[in-house]
Amino acid sequence: MHLSGITRIRVLVIIVCIVIFWLLFKQFLENQAVEVEEIVIKPSGVPVVVGVYYEALCPDSKHFVVKQLKTTHDLAPQLIDIDFIPYGKASTEVKPDGSLKFTCQHGQIECEANIIHACTIDVISDPDLRLNMVTCMIRDNIMPKDAFHRCAKENNIDVAEKIQKCYSGPHGAELLKLHGEKTNTLRPRMEFVPTVTLDGGQYKQALILKNLFKEVCKVIAGRGPAPDVCAKESLTA
Repeated sequence: MHLSGITRIRVLVIIVCIVIFWLLFKQFLENQAVEVEEIVIKPSGVPVVVGVYYEALCPDSKHFVVKQLKTTHDLAPQLIDIDFIPYGKASTEVKPDGSLKFTCQHGQIECEANIIHACTIDVISDPDLRLNMVTCMIRDNIMPKDAFHRCAKENNIDVAEKIQKCYSGPHGAELLKLHGEKTNTLRPRMEFVPTVTLDGGQYKQALILKNLFKEVCKVIAGRGPAPDVCAKESLTA
C-alpha cells in the first residue's frame, strides 16, 4: 500500500507537470501569433500607405519626417499616402471623472505638441498641406502653440481656428487617445520612435528610416513593374 501511494503521487506530479507544460506552450503559441505583423499586398498602381508612428519632440522623428518622408513625397507624391500617428511611447490614463491624462517621453510639452499635431492631422483634409504643416511644426516644436501659429501662417491655413478649438478642448485629447490605441496595436510592438510601416508591414526599420524612397519602391516592385521614378537615385539619410 505504501508503494502504491508513492506511485500515485508520482503519477499525479507527472500529470500536473504535463498540464503546466501544455498551458505554457499554448501561451507561447498565442504570443507568437500576436506578434506576427499583417502585410497587405495591394494591386499595382496603388500608393503605398506609409504609417508614421512618431513623437512631436523626438529628434529621430524630426529627422525622418524632414529628411525622408517630405523628400520622398516631393520626389514622387503619387507613390505614397501618409498616415500620421503622433503618440510614440506615451501612456494614457483615464481619470475617475473621465478626463484624460497623458505622460510623454519628452515631457508634458510633447503631450501638448502631440495633441496639436493630432488636431492638425484630423482637421486638414488636403494631404500635401497636412504634410507641410507637420513638417513645419516638427522642425521646431519646443513651443507647440507658437509653432502651430507660425506654420499656419506660412502655409496659409484657413482652418486655424478650427484646429485651435480642437486642441484647446477635449476633442484633441480624445484624438490623441485614439492614436495611442492604434500605436498599441502595432505588431511587433514599438521599440523605436519613429516606427514606420509600409502597407501595414514593418519590414526592416533601419532600412526604411535610412532610405524610405528605396524601400517604398521595393514594396511597389513586389506587386509588379516599378514606375520609372524608382529608377532614380535613392535617397540617403
